[in-house]
Amino acid sequence: MELSSISSTLLMIAFFLYLIATFFFAGTIRDKRNQSKDVAGKIAITITIIGFLTQVGYFITRWIASQHAPVSNLFEFTTFFGMMLVFAFIVIYFIYRLNVLGLYTLPVALLIIAYASVFPTEVSPLIPSLKTHWLYIHVTTAALGEAILAVSFAAGLLFLIRQVDQTKKSKQTFWLEFVIYSIFATVGFVVVNYGFGFMDYQAQIEAPVDGNMTTIEYQLPPLVGPQDGELVSDGMQPLTTAPEFMRGEGAPRKLNTLLWSLLSGLVLYGIARLILRKRVAAAIQPKLKNTNPDLIDEVSYRAVAIGFPVFTLGALIFAMIWAQQAWDRFWGWDPKEVWALITWFFYAAFLHLRLSRGWHGTKSAWLAVGGFAIIMFNLIAVNLVIAGLHSYA
Repeated sequence: MELSSISSTLLMIAFFLYLIATFFFAGTIRDKRNQSKDVAGKIAITITIIGFLTQVGYFITRWIASQHAPVSNLFEFTTFFGMMLVFAFIVIYFIYRLNVLGLYTLPVALLIIAYASVFPTEVSPLIPSLKTHWLYIHVTTAALGEAILAVSFAAGLLFLIRQVDQTKKSKQTFWLEFVIYSIFATVGFVVVNYGFGFMDYQAQIEAPVDGNMTTIEYQLPPLVGPQDGELVSDGMQPLTTAPEFMRGEGAPRKLNTLLWSLLSGLVLYGIARLILRKRVAAAIQPKLKNTNPDLIDEVSYRAVAIGFPVFTLGALIFAMIWAQQAWDRFWGWDPKEVWALITWFFYAAFLHLRLSRGWHGTKSAWLAVGGFAIIMFNLIAVNLVIAGLHSYA
């Protein structure tokens, strides 16, 4: 059996172990007996640690198979990000012993790993600008910093679901449901990609790109097609065309993927609302009544206090050193660099408002959720949509 196959198997095993651990963490919420809670919590964290070690095995075997640290493309970086998120959770768990945090953190890690699996998983050689040890130092440290900040998001979301008044509609209930819908949309993105990938769906549309006729391949049914495009394979005709300003071979296909994600997320969210007969957050809230909101708020803040300096090192300082080696300049206003800086300013503002202005509780939780939204925008939109020097990812 080849190392790459062993690596993929280990990643799959880790994924299912995290899923099993999530159910055990859920058991700590549902069971009212303290002794049973303790047993379920111990089983959950043990399975989580085994899953993490299994994913470390994936990382090592893929490193040996590829002859370089597996953080050089979107699949590798995103799976590493998921692994670091689990690692950050394990560390914070042993500080605070908060079982409910696992119920909110592990699903985020599962979604990130599932999202990674949508991208090409083949082992590929490094391009010249990536052949430096500073790549490994920069990417791994940045991913660890973002992972610790992601724990802050999980704690912040938990706090908001616990504290926001669900007895009446308000701006807070609307935005909280929007955050939950965004999670459903991410699930929808994974489901539709896996579903149509399993069916080996493919459609080709011929369209003029930069003055030349180009065949654009779709892996999802084309809701949106390119300007002046013509379907040249079996499949449905595009329902509409992409806006004229969206030019380039990949632009209409990316818009199509976004629409499928939003629509499938809407369907999944709608099904959840029909089953629950109330807002999702309102359905979850009663199960969190015994959770200490002050402790959750403390976890959210501590995660930012630890993650921010790690992110500063990896995403800014080490990134500048690598940029100097790769492109002979420390800073070049590349989209990825700009959004890393925006992320840094946001979390710097978070700490300033928390420490100097007393933004605790709900305000702090909303900042934690907003910061993670910026991180995910940087991971998804900047990598996939906005062209730049980091487009090799």
